Amino acid sequence: MNIGAPETLAAGRVKFFGRHRGEVNSSAFSPDGQTLLTASEDGCVYGWETQSGQLLWRLDGHTGPVKFCRFSPDGRLFASTSCDCTIRLWDVAGAKCLQVLKGHQRSVETVSFSPDSRQLASGGWDKHVIIWEAQSGQMLRLLAGHRDSIQSSDFSPSGNCLATGSWDSTIRIWDLRALTPAVFHQELEGHSGNISCLCYSASGLLASGSWDKTIHIWKPMTSSPLVQLKGHVTWVKSIAFSPDEQQLASGGYSHSVKVWDCNTGKCLKTLKGILDVAHACAFTRDGRLLVSGAAD
Repeated sequence: MNIGAPETLAAGRVKFFGRHRGEVNSSAFSPDGQTLLTASEDGCVYGWETQSGQLLWRLDGHTGPVKFCRFSPDGRLFASTSCDCTIRLWDVAGAKCLQVLKGHQRSVETVSFSPDSRQLASGGWDKHVIIWEAQSGQMLRLLAGHRDSIQSSDFSPSGNCLATGSWDSTIRIWDLRALTPAVFHQELEGHSGNISCLCYSASGLLASGSWDKTIHIWKPMTSSPLVQLKGHVTWVKSIAFSPDEQQLASGGYSHSVKVWDCNTGKCLKTLKGILDVAHACAFTRDGRLLVSGAAD
C-alpha cells in the first residue's frame, strides 16, 4: 500500500499469515521491516518473513494466551506478555527465551521498550506498571496510581517519560528522570471509555485510542487534545503513526482499518480486506507497508 498519495490508498496485494490456532491479539514489525511478530490466543508467539510470508518460528513457553508483543528498537530483542502473569524476553537471532519476568499478579496486557532498548515497561490487570532492566530482567520500579487495569503503554522518543492508558479512562504520563519512585507527571482526561492503545510519534505527539470509538492526538505538556478522530463504529484496538507523522492508521472491532490525516482529523481511507476484528496495525519503518492482524 502506498501511503504517500492518500487518494490511491487501497487494500491491495493482501498477504495472509494464517497458521495461528487462535485469535491474533497483537502484531509488530521488526525495525528493518523484514520480520513480522504475532501474538496469539493459542499461547504462542510467531515470527514470519514479511516478504514471503514464510513461518520462521513458533515459540511456546507461555502457559496462557499471549496478549501483546513488541520488538526492541535495536531489533535484537522482542517481548511477549500473557495471561499467565509473565513477560518473556526473547533473543531475535536465536529465537530463544532469555528471561521470564515475574512480578505482576494478574494478566499482563502491554509491554514497551525504551528508545535505547535497555529498559521495558509492562502493565496489566493488577493496575501496576513495572519498569524492568532488559539485560538482567531485574525489576527497577513499580508505578502505582491507575484505578483500573492498564491496557497500553509507550515510552516517549527521549525515553524521559512513559505514557500508560487504563480502563479508568485516563492516560498517565510518568517522569522517569526522577529517582525511584518515578514521579507522576500528568494525567490526560477526555476519553469517556477505556484507553485501549497508545502510540508516540517520532516528534513526541501522543495518540490514544479508546472504547469510546474515538482517537485523540495530544501535544506534550497540554491537557487537551490537538485533534479528535471520529468515525469508528466500534472501539479502537490499535493505532500507529506513519513515519512522516502526517497520517495515523487505526484498527478496531470492525472489518476495516482506517487511515487519518493527523492535521485535520479527516479520514482519508477505510481499507477493507478480508478481515475479522482488526486487532492490530503497524507501519513499516519506510511507511510503504501497513499490516493488520485479525481475529480470523
